[in-house]
Amino acid sequence: MNKNTVIAMILSTVVVLASIFIQSKFFPNSIEKSKTESNDASEMMVTETESTEHSDTNLVLADESSDVKEEKIITITTKNAEIVLTNRGGDMISYKLLNHIDVDTKDGVQMVDNVSAKNRACALALGNAESPILNELFNVVKEDEYTYLFTKNYSSKNEDGTVSKFIIGKRYTFDPESYMFKMDILVHGDKIENLAYTLRTSPQIGPHFNPKLNRYENRQFISYNGGKAKRQVIGNKQFKVYGKEYIWNGIGGKYFVEFVIPEKSEKMDFTHYSTLIETNDYANAQAILVRKAFSEDDVKDTYYMYFGPRDEKALRIFNVAEKNSWNLSGLRLNECLNSNGWLGWLETVLKWIMEIINKFVHNWGASIIIMTIFIKLLMFPFTRKQSLGTLKMQQIQPKVQAVQAKYANNQQKMQEEMAKIYKEAGYNPMSGCLPMLVQFLILFAMYNLFNNYFEFRGAEFIPHWIEDLSSGDSVYTLKFDIPFFGNQIRILPFIYLISQLLFGKITGNGGTTAPGTSQAQMQMMMYVMPIMFFVLFYNAPSGLLIYWTVSNVFQMGQQIIINKTMKQKKAEMAFNAKK
Repeated sequence: MNKNTVIAMILSTVVVLASIFIQSKFFPNSIEKSKTESNDASEMMVTETESTEHSDTNLVLADESSDVKEEKIITITTKNAEIVLTNRGGDMISYKLLNHIDVDTKDGVQMVDNVSAKNRACALALGNAESPILNELFNVVKEDEYTYLFTKNYSSKNEDGTVSKFIIGKRYTFDPESYMFKMDILVHGDKIENLAYTLRTSPQIGPHFNPKLNRYENRQFISYNGGKAKRQVIGNKQFKVYGKEYIWNGIGGKYFVEFVIPEKSEKMDFTHYSTLIETNDYANAQAILVRKAFSEDDVKDTYYMYFGPRDEKALRIFNVAEKNSWNLSGLRLNECLNSNGWLGWLETVLKWIMEIINKFVHNWGASIIIMTIFIKLLMFPFTRKQSLGTLKMQQIQPKVQAVQAKYANNQQKMQEEMAKIYKEAGYNPMSGCLPMLVQFLILFAMYNLFNNYFEFRGAEFIPHWIEDLSSGDSVYTLKFDIPFFGNQIRILPFIYLISQLLFGKITGNGGTTAPGTSQAQMQMMMYVMPIMFFVLFYNAPSGLLIYWTVSNVFQMGQQIIINKTMKQKKAEMAFNAKK
């Protein structure tokens, strides 16, 4: 390796590290924003809101003559979750998933996180999205094992000086088999004028994550209105309004979501999403749904709420009425799934292949390896053809250079003559691009698949080493953070780096360097690029690194075969030229 190459490697590495540091230090949200499929503020119709216009409802007072003097806690357990309700506001203070473990807490994933005295899940506020939640003690009635009704008397002063008295009720109905539950908002009173309320998701959804260290996690506001779901990755200290109509919307994390589905969406007004920090440094990620003001004496609004995994199997059942106990259909909650846009079809194909393989091997890590080998075997004829095409290009290169020199001032004639040369040699200049293009498309699709496919979450490959294919492997946790890398000592990134360097070495020894490629460029590709990817993907999902490493190892074997073929072809070419 010459001196210039070493300098280029050092400078490239410094530039990459510096760019990552600047981005993470001064632009922490830019990485997350690049992951969203629909990040156009004008398309989302999302605008910064300094203040929201209040409804015409005047001072609302609670009737404190109730016999309820102390807070009551109610716990309901279903097949999927342990739910805790309080009669303070009739709100939810815990929704712990029983079948999905938080790797940090070693307990169920908490879907109602960051609860405070001023902000709880399923809380109501009379007025607009900035109004404080109802914080009084409600009466509570147990209607059955999975149904509870909370009620409270209120009064409001109207514009003409009269007083309207009304009762607010919140009825929860849980399904013992589903992640979906129903909430009825009941208002009954006399001479109600222009009353509006808001309904909230939980202040934050689990599992807990550190946005400064975990670049592969984020929180999104997601809304659906019959077409393609709109997604907006949300940063800290935001309070914005989404002004479009919707069928459902809510907050999504990497693997879990909370959605609110109004039974009659035409009654709904704007939705706000908030990441205002209230009690600690852990920002909220909350949707606040505004109900249009009404002047009816009896109102019953029904909302269906999904608090659960961002998993296609769990979400699809609400597309067909016969498959869910709520008899809901056409909701298309699975539109919330993260896909790679136009590469979504490729993700679906790869997922389908892996699921078939996993039915036999029952290990997602082994399924990745088998699928990788299958793809490489499928691509081998194209890779071999690409290498032989490069050799053929080297053979006709003197003729090509002669034509380029002769017709330097006549581009059209030059193209015609070069086309003749290619045709006589049986060489297609575009043939070498296809294998590389296909490999890059598969890599992009695999990256998104490994980073979002729910089945990989918590999927163990090798005990005490690769325990979760959706996150990086780990052999030791430091008590401090290393810039750009975090506090985890990982082995897979080093194995990948070695495999990539060896693969580059074997490829270079094959003599398949494309014409016009300098030695410095080859050195850059062989050494600098793997180091850059090592830094960028140190904390990448281990499933992706397994795919990449196995791909390199298997392709090394293929390249050895190709190199032998190339050597024979070169000998034949030399013999024919001499003859």
